[in-house]
Amino acid sequence: MSVSVARPLLPVVIDHLCRIYPERDATELADQIFAAMHLDHEAFSSELHRNKWDESDIWVITYGDSISEAGEAPLKTLKKFSDAYLKPEISGIHILPFFPYSSDDGFAVINYSQVNDSLGDWGDIEAIGQDYDLMADLVVNHCSQRSPWFENFKQRKDPGKDYFVEADPSADLSDVVRPRTSPLLCETQTLDGLRHVWCTFSHDQVDLDFSNPAVLIEMIRIIRRYLDQGVRIFRMDAVAFVWKEIGTNCVHLPQTHEIVRLLRTMIEAHTDDAIVITETNVPNHENLSYFGNANEAHAVYNFSLPPLLLHALVSGTSEHLKRWQMSMPPAQTGTFYFNFIASHDGIGLRPANGLLSQGDLDELVNTMQSFGARISWRAVADGRNEPYEINVALYDALQGTSKGPDRWQQQRFLCAHAVMLALEGVPGIYIHSLLATQNDYERLELTGQNRSINRHKWDFSALTGKLEDATSHHAQCFSTLKSLIAIRVKQPAFHPNAFQAVLHLGDEVFAFWRQSLNRNQSVFCIHNMTDQVVVIPINSINLTSLDLWEDLISGDNYSVEYESLSIAPYGFVWLTNRAVR
Repeated sequence: MSVSVARPLLPVVIDHLCRIYPERDATELADQIFAAMHLDHEAFSSELHRNKWDESDIWVITYGDSISEAGEAPLKTLKKFSDAYLKPEISGIHILPFFPYSSDDGFAVINYSQVNDSLGDWGDIEAIGQDYDLMADLVVNHCSQRSPWFENFKQRKDPGKDYFVEADPSADLSDVVRPRTSPLLCETQTLDGLRHVWCTFSHDQVDLDFSNPAVLIEMIRIIRRYLDQGVRIFRMDAVAFVWKEIGTNCVHLPQTHEIVRLLRTMIEAHTDDAIVITETNVPNHENLSYFGNANEAHAVYNFSLPPLLLHALVSGTSEHLKRWQMSMPPAQTGTFYFNFIASHDGIGLRPANGLLSQGDLDELVNTMQSFGARISWRAVADGRNEPYEINVALYDALQGTSKGPDRWQQQRFLCAHAVMLALEGVPGIYIHSLLATQNDYERLELTGQNRSINRHKWDFSALTGKLEDATSHHAQCFSTLKSLIAIRVKQPAFHPNAFQAVLHLGDEVFAFWRQSLNRNQSVFCIHNMTDQVVVIPINSINLTSLDLWEDLISGDNYSVEYESLSIAPYGFVWLTNRAVR
């Protein structure tokens, strides 16, 4: 239920600040934050538990230069491609970091307030934001060693001299959670001598020190700039690591959660329909904590879905996928799961901890390596390294099963997307999955970075040629995916917050029931996880005799008089009592 509540903004902000900085003057800090956000202290209206999304929300994730054409700014090419090929099915576009950067394909930001001139300019960003819901990255945890702030840190000048986390290399940092194998501290020469700065991800990505309120205020100035340029959806990158305390694991600390709440408060105070999504590639129960009580992130990346779905499709059993899905709490009204099955990074394995056995994980890693994948590693507390993520293009990841490659690659790939499109939440489709791009070994060799295998750069003419060639697997997958999306966005039962329940029809299938918020439409979604035909007794699906049931995908009709439903290898049906065409 949506409840409209008028609240004075100042006391809300002061409360956040008292929790983050109990030793500081919260009123003075609040004044600085309001000035940075260009807001006054007057009351604002906030609707608690309000959904700002519906079944028509489908977002594409892409780099600004994933598609380019000679003589044209890549952001203009992205807009041209989106208008010609993605409308009307796609409602939003997440442009991965489009700022000047020094490494990690954009996530080592040099200047947060500029657009990388090799991509275009703010006018190109605004043009995309005028026609699509625009998502941008708030790279909140770290910035580049080449940023002006870090240069000032080395020169001991403002702003920047106290913007970064320093630590004594003799301190016990063994409890700190690491997503990488590189040393945590990086030696840096400054005018005051040698310092050791904290680098969670790489030595080119230096962690910002949010214990200094000036860093928080800088980030709020950046947020205001993005809002002014048309950004509506904020992806808070690596936000779990922003607060550090020696003697803790330095992840998910209370101040981190309070900073997310404060940033959401300021973003919504400026733009009521803006959305905050947290990106926390961590075990499932930790990830869910960023919902708070529907007062923190509007959405969390559903990180456990990619490894569990991949495992189900290459192992032929949905056992673990079903068990996980049954344990997932429905997202409260005013929150949603951001579902994805491929990304610019890789398929994270930490979110599968406790959901897949070590044997399952080892088999999955070995299978993916046999399909050309690379494996990225992280350091753990006992000094070992363990697999952190699988780097692979999803199309190639699904070329076979643990038994080896087979002839079902394309159907298996489409089945994976059908699951994502039908699940509770908002789907996010990586551009290279939408286009069925394969492993890019040339780019991998060029950069020496594992993640480059799934960051292909398409030439616009070459890509459109593929999409216009009906014999191309790119065209076939793209056409089918667009058809599935066109169906999905019309069905009220696929609202991100519509009811969902897992169906127990055997481990060979992954099946669940969706029901619209007004209960008028039901959809039974049944997906074959195997390379064999699966026969489902109709009476096991619990179809009501009062309705004639239609498969949204094929258009075939069914009733309770049918004895069984046959589903082809990696086939799927979406049975509904009230199709919307």
